[in-house]
Amino acid sequence: MKQHFAMMAAYNEWANENLYEAAADLTTEEFSRPTGAFFGSLMGTLNHILVADRIWMKRFTGEGEAPASLDAILHTGLPALRAARRAEDAQIREWVDSLSEKQLAGRFTYMTVTDMRTVSQRLAPALAHFFNHQTHHRGQAHAILTILGKPSLALDLIYFQRTGNGRGFA
Repeated sequence: MKQHFAMMAAYNEWANENLYEAAADLTTEEFSRPTGAFFGSLMGTLNHILVADRIWMKRFTGEGEAPASLDAILHTGLPALRAARRAEDAQIREWVDSLSEKQLAGRFTYMTVTDMRTVSQRLAPALAHFFNHQTHHRGQAHAILTILGKPSLALDLIYFQRTGNGRGFA
């Protein structure tokens, strides 16, 4: 199980880097342009992914900042957001690498953001949601990029596994 989550952490880091690289060519106006996506713009969508990751990492580790709102805007500019994303991805990868199989099979307890209730659940299924959530919203970000006239991205897990970045996971 640990190898699976290590792969997912490495994959997310790779996919996020590819997504941010594609977004680097956008103008400030394009980056913040409303496109009808759930979080409005690419800026809103990328901020949401980072916000949700910080909320979950606070739940998992008890450390770090957890924004109070799922639509919080942490950074309005892509360079600052990209730097924060890279730091978060490194933290995620390092934390997942530190987990034991016993920890993955265990439970954790946290407070929800939306309705302020206490939840206790197994760690492994929560981690599956955590990584799936990023994939879900990266798909929305990809759609926004294509709406803005940018080339389509190949972000599938299999492409990661076939690259040098996916070493050991194929």
